[in-house]
Amino acid sequence: MYFGGTMDIRRKPEWLKIDFRSDNSYSLVSRSLKKNCLHTICISGRCPNLAECWSRGTATFMILGDICTRSCGFCNTKTGRPLPTNPEEPKRLAASVRELGIKHVVLTSVDRDDLADGGANHWAECIRTVRKDNPQSKIEVLIPDFKGDTSLVDIVLEARPDVVAHNIETVRSLTPKVRSAAKYEVSLAVLRHIADKGFRAKSGMMLGLGENEDEIFATFDDLLANGCTVLTIGQYLQPTKRHLPVIDYITPQKFDEYKAEALRRGFAFVESGPLVRSSYHAERHLDDQRLPQ
Repeated sequence: MYFGGTMDIRRKPEWLKIDFRSDNSYSLVSRSLKKNCLHTICISGRCPNLAECWSRGTATFMILGDICTRSCGFCNTKTGRPLPTNPEEPKRLAASVRELGIKHVVLTSVDRDDLADGGANHWAECIRTVRKDNPQSKIEVLIPDFKGDTSLVDIVLEARPDVVAHNIETVRSLTPKVRSAAKYEVSLAVLRHIADKGFRAKSGMMLGLGENEDEIFATFDDLLANGCTVLTIGQYLQPTKRHLPVIDYITPQKFDEYKAEALRRGFAFVESGPLVRSSYHAERHLDDQRLPQ
């Protein structure tokens, strides 16, 4: 694992060049976020699709603050002691969704292991408030593992989001190096619980951290066996020199092959490509008629 010192920074291939130009929609999203004191994983996670998504008037909102209690080797979100939960956040979130006219809302959060309920009740209040004020909007949630406590997962599910995602992130063998506290089997159990409760279960994984193809396919099978029907596959990009290095840059052609293989094995919907992230084109997951309702 790399957390400092010297290293050989590999040159990014041409297919990972990103256009950060924006238009008026980008500015509109930015102003709304600032006015309502909201956070997005788009900024905290240095998402390569920020300009594209914001220019379409969409954003993935990050609730429960922008300081995480965990320190994963791949993630650029700040780590430390979080601030107290803001009781006004659900109303401000709903207001921003309404102002921007967002039809497919994606909510995620930092891990809040400092809270007795892991933030589950705040999650549920955010979902309910957004739905009450924006009944036309679909709501997708990307939830933490809540340390595997399914009673806390149920608090979120009882608010009835339309899509429930929890990312496996990487293959089994690399999980201890990549994720500071989350466990591979716990993530599978959370996805199994989501599916068993009748929700559309979604997960995502990063490539380029040193996994091999057999491990990728084994992860596909593990996700399918635990009720996951929607999968996103993207390239890991090192946020800073303090984070894990990129071991491999996967070609767009290879991502296409992985998508075909994932669909062949049984996924209903797969988004795969170098710049794909968990919420990239998330609205398509509800439009595809192959997906279970």
